[in-house]
Amino acid sequence: MKFLRLRCFRSLAQGIGDKRRSITRPTLTPLRIHTILFITGSGRKGKQMNDGRSAILHKIKESIVQGDYRTIGRSLEEALKAGWDPKAILNDTMIPAMVEVGNLFEKKEIFIPEMMLSAKAMLAAMAIFEPLFATGEVKTLGTMVIGTVKGDFHDIGKNIVAMVMKGNGINVVDLGIDVSPEQFVEATKANSARIVGMSALLTTTMTQMEPTIKLLAREGPRDRVKVMVRGGPITEDFARKIGADFFAANASVAARIARSILENG
Repeated sequence: MKFLRLRCFRSLAQGIGDKRRSITRPTLTPLRIHTILFITGSGRKGKQMNDGRSAILHKIKESIVQGDYRTIGRSLEEALKAGWDPKAILNDTMIPAMVEVGNLFEKKEIFIPEMMLSAKAMLAAMAIFEPLFATGEVKTLGTMVIGTVKGDFHDIGKNIVAMVMKGNGINVVDLGIDVSPEQFVEATKANSARIVGMSALLTTTMTQMEPTIKLLAREGPRDRVKVMVRGGPITEDFARKIGADFFAANASVAARIARSILENG
């Protein structure tokens, strides 16, 4: 009986401790630390946070960094009703938020699931901008054609890259899997793409990348597009040998490269 009472006491004490920890000592993940630093910043940022209009932009940025795709739409609509310029919201708040997410990912402070949630939040916001894209009031950074090369039917990595690219304000033309060199070239011409992204997971299919690059050169658009390659067996040395412009080790690096290409002309 004494042993039973002791076990009950320990269980009760542990339960109280768990409740105390959940209330007073939340886990400080990188995303929470980022939010705390943003809220408690001194100087100009701190003053801006006292402004109700700026607080709306903070909520939008926080939703993207934390991957809160359920509430970002309401915050964005609130900002638009308050008179914020859509281009300013996109360029000065939303894209910098995704840059921050990319930095956290590259420092291994967050991982693919968190990055995908942030991209999902960004896409939820971009959906609200769709009518503005149609009227030209808001513009994307540029267009990228992406696909898995001929003979390769793997698309998980390619899909992650495409989603993160969209989340960074880039118009993505996703050609899917088993894409021939001719399809890459045709899509590049038809969409005036400035970037071609090729993915391959197999050593037997990675050889399809070089013929695509050569066809781009023969058909003309090679001089105005940058070629980015990635995939399990792909290395920076291989990318250089086949004439690609960039090798992207992961989706975050790919997005950083693409932004640099499109923003710098």
